[in-house]
Amino acid sequence: MPRYGSSANLVLSTGHGVNGYTLDASLGEFILTHPDVSAHASSFCVPGIRDADGAVQIKIPPRGKIYSFNEGNAMYFHEPVVEYLKSIKYPANGKSPYSARYIGSMVADVHRTLLYGGIFGYPNDKKSKNGKLRLLYEAFPMAFLTEQAGGVATTGTKRILDIVPTSIHERCPVFLGSKEDVQDLMKFYDAPAEAKA
Repeated sequence: MPRYGSSANLVLSTGHGVNGYTLDASLGEFILTHPDVSAHASSFCVPGIRDADGAVQIKIPPRGKIYSFNEGNAMYFHEPVVEYLKSIKYPANGKSPYSARYIGSMVADVHRTLLYGGIFGYPNDKKSKNGKLRLLYEAFPMAFLTEQAGGVATTGTKRILDIVPTSIHERCPVFLGSKEDVQDLMKFYDAPAEAKA
């Protein structure tokens, strides 16, 4: 997952955690700057978890405070998404609301989610019944990185990496991020089924 901004970052997994690299322009090479990490923001260090060299390992936090959804499409969202967003924007029992951060680039939004936690969502809706993001080359890679970082990636009803593709440009809804945040969203998808039973 390359990301360009004030620095060029590359986030990579070979199936054993997540490594972060930063482009050193003077060398013209990507340097391993975040070994086996899911995030590098020091405020999210998990105390006591260190790698063999003694460096603090950081995983995507179990819960974040940021949500990243294109709310320009909110009038088309299905009820579970509407209710979930309402629950984090107007939380009960005195909790602080989540902050909205939506860049409009999946790579940048997911990169931030890996670093700080929270949830990224691009749901299916009344206009796009299968969602907008492509399964093979958008949903699968980001789901893999998120899970390797200790997060969860789902369509709302099933794990993204369990989907068997039927076409090369197949689309699917995507929700990924901190485990507890994504599990909270999934409860809203379960609720209608439970109410009908």
